[in-house]
Amino acid sequence: MPPLEYLHLDVFTARQFEGNQLAVFRDGRGLDSGAMQTIAREMNFSETTFLLPAEQFDTDVRMRIFTPGVELPMAGHPTIGSTFALAHTGVIAPGRTHFVFGLGVGPTRVELTWAGARLASASMDQLRPEFRTPTISAEQTCRAAAVGDAAFTATGLPIQEVSCGVPYILLPLTTRAAVDAAEPDMAALRSIRSAFTGGHTGIYLFTTEPFGDGVTAYSRMFAPGLGVAEDPATGSACGPLGCYLVQHGLVTGNAMRNMVSWQGVAMGRPSRIHIAITQDASGAMSRVQVGGEAVLVAEGTLFHRGG
Repeated sequence: MPPLEYLHLDVFTARQFEGNQLAVFRDGRGLDSGAMQTIAREMNFSETTFLLPAEQFDTDVRMRIFTPGVELPMAGHPTIGSTFALAHTGVIAPGRTHFVFGLGVGPTRVELTWAGARLASASMDQLRPEFRTPTISAEQTCRAAAVGDAAFTATGLPIQEVSCGVPYILLPLTTRAAVDAAEPDMAALRSIRSAFTGGHTGIYLFTTEPFGDGVTAYSRMFAPGLGVAEDPATGSACGPLGCYLVQHGLVTGNAMRNMVSWQGVAMGRPSRIHIAITQDASGAMSRVQVGGEAVLVAEGTLFHRGG
């Protein structure tokens, strides 16, 4: 097999060595699922993507997304980062308004914003939210996440499983200090997956305690079941976060279109993720968008010999 070219980007940041790392393999043809999984494990980023020719008439490129442990039907930072990779290589020409990926969840539209010939930001559509109630107690969930019950109960909010394509447990806490103090029991987090009907992807801790200009939520995400202990930026969890905040009246009016999640601070990889929720005339959430920036860090070649 010929060498495989890839790009390394930092996503949900405009600065190198922050945000969430991503490897984008420019041509995944000739690789089966096992080879892709092996390569993703070797790269050892939260996710690695493989670009392939489109298979649907209404998409531009097919993309497969792998964590070190499993394949995902969709994910946020891989979609945004791969968009920037395609702009860097010229597949997406300056001035283009949108691009459509073929993902496991179906065609996924990404809106593009340019600063001259430079892609300035990208925003992906996610599925409308699904809300589910856990079958285990809040105390059990807090214990697995290693957070104090008081830091949760004082919020007056529920623990919920929310999905905009992939499900997450959303666990609200009172303060940034409580979020930062969490040291989850990874084995316990794996064991409670069956108690959530969607078979959650990970647990997402957040607080709406004020944190910097324009920041709506301060967050951390843990997904040991995917081979990811902690993720510095989780776009696929931010759609659910935005929907949760709207559902429970924590964000209203014009602010629904201008939410920001600040993640990865505890890891030394701060990430800024933009969220926009649109409601229809009935008040139902009709559109979920998550976006941000990305920066190229490196280009490389992997010498895959198969087997």
